[in-house]
Amino acid sequence: MLAPSRGKAIVALIVAVALAAILRQRAAAGNADVTRIDNGTASIGVDRTMGGAITWLAWKAHPQNVVNIHDPGRLIQQSYYAGNSLDRMAQGQPKAWSPWPWNPIQAGGVGSWARITKLGKTRDGIFCETIPKLWDMPNEEAAAVMRQWTGFEPGMPNVIVVRCEFESRRKLNDRWGDARVPRHQELPACYFTRSFGAVESYLGSGKWRSEKQPSGPPWGRVTPPRNVVTCFDTAGQGIAVYSPVTTGHWNFGPHGEGVSADPRAGPCMHVAPVETVPLGPQSRVRFRYWLVVGPKAAIVPRLEALEKKYSDEQIELTNGKEGMSVRSK
Repeated sequence: MLAPSRGKAIVALIVAVALAAILRQRAAAGNADVTRIDNGTASIGVDRTMGGAITWLAWKAHPQNVVNIHDPGRLIQQSYYAGNSLDRMAQGQPKAWSPWPWNPIQAGGVGSWARITKLGKTRDGIFCETIPKLWDMPNEEAAAVMRQWTGFEPGMPNVIVVRCEFESRRKLNDRWGDARVPRHQELPACYFTRSFGAVESYLGSGKWRSEKQPSGPPWGRVTPPRNVVTCFDTAGQGIAVYSPVTTGHWNFGPHGEGVSADPRAGPCMHVAPVETVPLGPQSRVRFRYWLVVGPKAAIVPRLEALEKKYSDEQIELTNGKEGMSVRSK
């Protein structure tokens, strides 16, 4: 029989280990600490344990979560690329991601989730501030800050508007170099459940174009004429991504097989509006995008209204001491 003090210590240790395991399981399930807003038509949420990236999206006709949260590279989140590609395998960089540029990810890097410094509800929705992780290194924080404001578009209950801000805080002449190498930026990176496997570009006036792509990566490329790509499920429910600041191609396509609706599953659907932007060590970027949910009959009028209001949206880019430069289309 154990002495009382020793027995209590062992029990406390067992409880602590069990609690830690439960917390890890909840984090893996994506419901450890989700802050949500719900207007009765749609709901959107971010997870404190997953860098404040968007981990939850559902609506009245589709109450299940449609965001894939399999690993830190998924979710709906900010992702940026800058500088020279480096071989850092000697410092622990995985071979699969070497060489790799400076790549801060809002949700986290290989095998680790990012750290939130601020998170709370505001009058207009949810605000969060994140110290991102570098994708190619286990548990390495980036010299950067990401901020995000998530809310509902006024007068459009099935439309979410997300305002993003990225601030690079790298030292001048660091290992990635001071040169502003033009690189593709994902504005934003979106990963949905594999059940939303039918991809269509909106052409305007209620017309759509089907987009086909084998399972990747590599991802397919499409140039949507109205800056909208939508993923639909077999019931006709859809998630439209509207990113008016982009001028080039979008990455898209499925990963894995089947029609899994499990947010934690490996198979998923990927959509990423892409714009080429040269980011320096002390750049700041601001942009907005919109998510529209529901069937086509509910999505079309919203897309028409959004384009009428926001088609002239542009990226705000500041590069160091050179001041603000607004990128024209």
